[in-house]
Amino acid sequence: MNNKIDFVLMWVDPSDPKWLSEKNKYTPNDGADASDKRYRDWDNLRYWFRGVEKYAPWVNNIYFITYGHLPKWLNTKHPKLKIVKHSDFIPEEYLPTFSANPIEMNVHRIKGLSDNFVLFNDDVFLINPTKPKDFFKNDLPRDAACMYINIPSGETIDAIINNDICIINKYFSAREVLKKDFLKWFNIKNGKYLYNNITLSIYNKFVGIHFSHLPTSFRKDAFEEIWKKEFETLDKTCRNKFRSPDDVNQWLVKYWQICKGNFSPRSVRWGKYYEYGMGYNELRNIFNSRKYLSTCLNDTIEDSKLDEAIMITNELFERKFPEKSEFEI
Repeated sequence: MNNKIDFVLMWVDPSDPKWLSEKNKYTPNDGADASDKRYRDWDNLRYWFRGVEKYAPWVNNIYFITYGHLPKWLNTKHPKLKIVKHSDFIPEEYLPTFSANPIEMNVHRIKGLSDNFVLFNDDVFLINPTKPKDFFKNDLPRDAACMYINIPSGETIDAIINNDICIINKYFSAREVLKKDFLKWFNIKNGKYLYNNITLSIYNKFVGIHFSHLPTSFRKDAFEEIWKKEFETLDKTCRNKFRSPDDVNQWLVKYWQICKGNFSPRSVRWGKYYEYGMGYNELRNIFNSRKYLSTCLNDTIEDSKLDEAIMITNELFERKFPEKSEFEI
């Protein structure tokens, strides 16, 4: 059994002149998403590190993925911190990239990365104490096997989700998967999604699998297997400079692990997703709650309200994490 669990965090500094100059050399393809919301910095990354130090002191290493820029306050000499540039692990033919998808689909190539790791986006935070078993149990990623119906809204992400599911249906029969791992799919930990699994089990194909904007537990071998089976698809994704409708993303690997049965069931209520349209009272409730181990603060705010949202959010962070971590100078 591999007891080491690493965290992997992706971050970009959209104000970096070198990065901006490089980005402006490329024109997004039709349908590509290169909006500022994909890159905006909320100046709250230090709270991610404070949360990890306080609530996951057991973590083995933190691999901090960046174009090359670093926060001025970051203690790069921390023994658990490993700085990884895109060029350190992403094949040269895919660089530069301004999409999270090529980064995500190549993380297994990071030198020294543990076989078991947890992937974070920079808008996902730990907000209560965690244990290794919250992420891996018996050497298996913790996850929830839940079906749902993806309702397209015209967003690029909807197309990407559909691409992920199309590949899953190419290799797996929904009926066979549910039969093989019946107790994982029809599990009380799935909460309200248990009803989905019951009603959608009549289909032989997956119409959709639940995803969450939360930390995701992965094994490196799942990435390696998908690269072998779907090289052309992943190669195409990695050659897109910006997030595009013909991409796949990390959820393909998440779904793959679930359909192979390579996971241990975890409650769907272990974390909480938040959009700013939900209101600041909801945000305060999440920060004060002991129910959730993690939260995603998804950037859906209008430009005119951005400054207010950043101020209120970071005030809440400062109350929760008032002390510097050892990851800060």
